[in-house]
Amino acid sequence: MADTPKKNAPKQMSIELPEDIADGTYSNLAIISHSTSEFVIDFVRMVPNVPKAKVKSRIILTPQHAKRLMRALIDNVKKFEDQHGKIDEPSMPNFPPMNFTPKAQA
Repeated sequence: MADTPKKNAPKQMSIELPEDIADGTYSNLAIISHSTSEFVIDFVRMVPNVPKAKVKSRIILTPQHAKRLMRALIDNVKKFEDQHGKIDEPSMPNFPPMNFTPKAQA
């Protein structure tokens, strides 16, 4: 009998990671805002003694995907701490005031 593909076999997806993205972008601050239809996460790099910071990347998510991302981060932090020990959280640095309260809606 010849091998036949299973009807309910999971489909595999191929994900390409271009070289320019594979290097990653360092961020030490994330600013999260939302509207009724989306979450916006701006990843920022702040440099000591420099009063101006730049957004290095902006990711826009649906509310459902933002919740899945939150769960995935919680799960991964737990797995990291189980393997490497508790992540130390020093007191928060003195960031300049953030006057970032967008109220955009699509």
